Amino acid sequence: MMRNQVKSKGTWWHRFAIRFFTVIFAVLVFWVLGFLVQDIQSLPGPNYGSIEKNYLNKDLLARRDALNKQITALSRQIDNETEKQRIVGDSSRNLQQTINQLLELQKLGIEKHMAFSDTEQANFTSSLNLFLDNQKKYQELSQSVSEMLEKKQTLVEEKDQAEQEIDKQRQPARDEYNALSRAHQLKLALLQLAILLPILLVAAVVIIRKRSSIYFPLYVAFGAATLVKVALVVHEYFPSRYFKYVLIGALLLVVARLLVYFIRTIAFPKTQWLVRQYREAYERFLCPVCEYPIRTGPRRFLFWTRRTVNKMVVPGDRADQEEIYTCPACGTGLFEECSSCHKIRHAMLPNCTHCGIEKEVV
Repeated sequence: MMRNQVKSKGTWWHRFAIRFFTVIFAVLVFWVLGFLVQDIQSLPGPNYGSIEKNYLNKDLLARRDALNKQITALSRQIDNETEKQRIVGDSSRNLQQTINQLLELQKLGIEKHMAFSDTEQANFTSSLNLFLDNQKKYQELSQSVSEMLEKKQTLVEEKDQAEQEIDKQRQPARDEYNALSRAHQLKLALLQLAILLPILLVAAVVIIRKRSSIYFPLYVAFGAATLVKVALVVHEYFPSRYFKYVLIGALLLVVARLLVYFIRTIAFPKTQWLVRQYREAYERFLCPVCEYPIRTGPRRFLFWTRRTVNKMVVPGDRADQEEIYTCPACGTGLFEECSSCHKIRHAMLPNCTHCGIEKEVV
C-alpha cells in the first residue's frame, strides 16, 4: 500500500508571499546577470581613428587642413571688407543728402538773386570731393570683395576635390572597421553566452531533478530569469534572420518536451494524478475510466453531464442507500464492500469513507 501524502498549502497570505518573493527573486537574478553582461560589454573594441590613419594620405590631409585655414581666413577678410563697404556706403548716402540740401539752397538763392558765400561754397566743394572719394573707395572695396570671393570659391573647389579623394581612401578603412566591429560583437556575444548558457543548463537540470522539492519556485525563478537574459543577448547580437530560427528552434524543443511530458503523464500516470482524476470523476458522479454517469441510489433514473451535475435536484427518499456498483459501459468496479468495516466504499479511491482504512490505488 502507498500512503497518500497530504501536503500543506498554507494560508492565502503565505501562498501570496511565496509567489511575490519568487517574482522579486527572478528580477534580482535578472539584474545580477545584467550587471555581468554589462561588464563584458565594456571590453574595448576597435578604434576607427587608428585604423583610418593607416589608409589616409598625410600630405592630402595636410593640404585639406591648409585649404580650410585659407578659406576661414578669406571668409574673415570678406566679412571685414563687407563691413567697411557698408560703412562707406552709409557715409556716401549721408554726403549725398547733404549735397542735395546745398543744391536746393543754391537753387533758392538763384531764384531770389542771392549768391553763395565763400564759406558755403567751400562746404559744398568739400562735401562733393568727399562724396567722390567715398564712391571711389566703395568701388575699390567692391572689387576687393569680388576678388576674394572668387579666390574663396577656387579654394572651396580644391577642398571638395581633396575631400572626395579622402573619402575614397576612407572606404577601405570603413570596411576594415566594420569587419573588426562584427568580430568584436561576435566575441562579446560568445563570452556572454559562454557564461549564461552553462548557468541556464544548470538551472534546467535542477528544475527537472528537483520538481518535487519544496524550493522548486526558487529554481523556476532562477531558470526563467536566465532564459530571458539569454534570449535578449541572442536578439541583440545576432541578426533577425538568424534569431528567428534560434527562437523557433528553442520553442520547438520546449513544446516537444512539454508534449512528451503530458503524453507520458497520460500513458504512465503517477498515483497522485490518478487519485486526483478519480476524485474529480466521483465528485461529478461519472465513471473515472469512461465518464459514463454513475446511476446508483437516488440517481438511478436521472441523466446529467459535467456541466449539469450541480444543477440537478436529487430525490431525498433514497439518498442514504449505498450498494456495490459496476460501470455498465466499461465494467470498472466503482463501489465495493470494504474489507475492514464491510460497508460500501469507493473502489478507486485510497481510503474508506467509514473506517478510513487505506488500500493501494491501481
